Amino acid sequence: MIVVSDKAKERILELRQEEGRTENENIRVSVKGGGCSGLMYDLGFDATIVETDHVFEDKGVKILVDRKSLLYLAGTILEFSDGLNGKGFQFINPNASRTCGCGESFSV
Repeated sequence: MIVVSDKAKERILELRQEEGRTENENIRVSVKGGGCSGLMYDLGFDATIVETDHVFEDKGVKILVDRKSLLYLAGTILEFSDGLNGKGFQFINPNASRTCGCGESFSV
C-alpha cells in the first residue's frame, strides 16, 4: 500500500486542475532503472488501469502501481515539500537501503 500525505493530495489535485486532467486520470507510481543509486521513481497521471495493476486509494486519491514496482514501493509514503530545501514530491520508502543526495533515486 502507498499512503498519500495531506500536502501531496493537495498538490495532486492542483496539478490535475492546472493540467486540465479529468478525475478519471489517476496517479501512477512506478520504479525504473537509473539514477545515481540504481532505481528511480516515476510519477504521473494515467487513465488506463491494466489488469495486473494494484490499485490503492488514500484520502480520495487513487494510485496505480504495476506488479514489479509494488515490490519496491510497499509501505511508501508519498509526500510533497514546498520548502527552501527543494520543492516537489518525495517518497518516504521503508524498503530503500540507500538514496542519493537529491532523493530522486534509491537502492534496496
